[in-house]
Amino acid sequence: MPPHTITPQDLYRFRLIQDLRISPDGEHVVFTVQRVDRKTEKKYTNLWLVSTRNGRSRQFTSGDQNDTMPRWSPDGKTIAFISNRDDEKQAQIYLIPTDGGEARKLTDLTGSISSLAWSPDGKRLLIGFREPDPDVLEREKDPRKKDLEPVFFHLARLHYKADGMGLLPKRTQHLWLVDARTGKATQLTPDHEIYEEYGAVWSPDGKWIYYLSNRQPDPDLAPEAIDIFRIPAEGGEPERLPTPTGAKGNLAISPDGKWLAYLGSEGLFEWWRATSLWVMPADGRGEARNLTAAHGLHAAADVINDLIAAVTTTPPQWTLDAEALYFHSATHGKVQLCRIRRDGEHLETLIDENGAVGALSLSKDGRTLAYFYGDLTDPGQIYRLDTATGRRRQLTRVNAWLRRTNLGETEEVWFTNPEDGYRLQGWILKPPDFDPAKKYPLILEIHGGPMTQYGFLMMHEFYAFAAKGYVVGFCNPRGGTGYGEAHTKAIWGNWGDRDYSDIMAWADYLAALPYVDEARMAVTGGSYGGYMTLWIIGHTGRFKAAVAQRSVSNHISMWGASDMNYLTQHLIGVGKPPWEALDDYWRMSPLPYLHKATTPTLIIHSEQDLRCPIDQGEQAYAALKYSGVETEFVRFPGESHGLSRVGRTDRRIARLNHIVGWFDKHLRL
Repeated sequence: MPPHTITPQDLYRFRLIQDLRISPDGEHVVFTVQRVDRKTEKKYTNLWLVSTRNGRSRQFTSGDQNDTMPRWSPDGKTIAFISNRDDEKQAQIYLIPTDGGEARKLTDLTGSISSLAWSPDGKRLLIGFREPDPDVLEREKDPRKKDLEPVFFHLARLHYKADGMGLLPKRTQHLWLVDARTGKATQLTPDHEIYEEYGAVWSPDGKWIYYLSNRQPDPDLAPEAIDIFRIPAEGGEPERLPTPTGAKGNLAISPDGKWLAYLGSEGLFEWWRATSLWVMPADGRGEARNLTAAHGLHAAADVINDLIAAVTTTPPQWTLDAEALYFHSATHGKVQLCRIRRDGEHLETLIDENGAVGALSLSKDGRTLAYFYGDLTDPGQIYRLDTATGRRRQLTRVNAWLRRTNLGETEEVWFTNPEDGYRLQGWILKPPDFDPAKKYPLILEIHGGPMTQYGFLMMHEFYAFAAKGYVVGFCNPRGGTGYGEAHTKAIWGNWGDRDYSDIMAWADYLAALPYVDEARMAVTGGSYGGYMTLWIIGHTGRFKAAVAQRSVSNHISMWGASDMNYLTQHLIGVGKPPWEALDDYWRMSPLPYLHKATTPTLIIHSEQDLRCPIDQGEQAYAALKYSGVETEFVRFPGESHGLSRVGRTDRRIARLNHIVGWFDKHLRL
């Protein structure tokens, strides 16, 4: 029997690790595994435990529910987690002994819990909590209104919706403390109609709680103006700690309580800036210092994949002596594990392989680091690192079936854009059982963002296409991350220039390969990749077919309609609303060029896409049909912008089948 090759239906087979935490003694890692129930199309998550000594793992919770956010108690005897096991619509905090036993429901809250952290003495839990809007509660209590659509929605804020969520609740999120014995919940930070608090951490002595909040007069007009605050754990007046203006997240307190680290950038609306690692005195009496800017690093776990696992940016991890920190760095398609001294002078790259390091968790003594790691052939496993010796060991073996699967081979290449001599990185995935003497059709994939990167991480979509007999080419044109700030800033205010030139140079490189049939090349991409697909077909007819997914076609109508609202003006680098820069918006939109297109094009869009609203796909479809281009439109009801990654599995499969079906129709000469 020939080895298995990847199919769209394999999306049902994947088990995805999405969170991990090491025990205080470093002996075990608790992690979550998500699975899909094919009959109901629902996704369920359970807790697992794995030994850091021998790699033996066992399922710790079971059942068709979502058990998430596992957190060890300071003594390691209890794991707190969030679960909807008793009420599908209302999750609560549960406690379970680590040596076995039944989980005990701790809370009886009404609202949403976004974060969970034990106090150092193990007596309380700190949560981010949002109470439901009063009108929502009223509807739920009234059986006559419960099953009816609301009469109207009354909005008063500039930022009022979010992709994947819909209209945002009016109640804001605040910090609450929960008694770990009784479950009694007490609000710590007061209600406010526009301000909220998140990202909270305890000081090691339990006296202070540090958190993030935007306290601008109107946070919606300056969403990156985030400040760090601290408040006494027993309640009192919060204190703002002076920091440079800019985005901030992932707070981490040093073990001695003297230093506070965070990830962020300086400045407002300069989205081309790299994320940096900053350190400051925890009492606020001293300046925050950027440790990584001088090294040219982007301190984030930033690489695209469509199997959403634990390749996430987690807070930096302090060494026990508070002299150094572990953190991520996204570089040339990889996510490295780095360590830097608190003074920023000594930088080490501990893991620099063709893959991506994800979630990090350090034991209390600092000797064992648990981390997530994925690569081109594995969506990700948990590993342990002995911080003293540097020895590493794989702990989990999730998705073992992939080892019996013929994925094809992926080749990394560097090529040059002949227009200006700029060096670029790309990858070529060859079909299983590749024959170099044959000529293959090719699919050129373009990533979204644009401020992210393709890299050494499994994309199920690419393997599904390769298994159908296509060569798949993907690269990182200018405008993305991972190659320095100048690379990211190169398209600022000029989308469709250097990025288009880079992608066409990549197309030239691919077309010249002896095994690629230049007459059978196709192009596709989603979000910014969908934008660039439309841009390409409006500027050249060299591709035999195209699929534009969740795309942007008209920057003018995107302004204010996207869940990013007016912020699209900063995404494209114009910095002004359309009425002040109409020519720039129109010049960088694909729509005015689509009447020149000749490429048969499939438009794919989700009807509940709030990031790139569906009218963007509708305008492109209408323009192409009106211009006589062979065009079809596939719409997915109930799905958001993230269909290809987090959508209902049967719809994700249908999407892949539509794409490959379109290419089969037009490229199979």
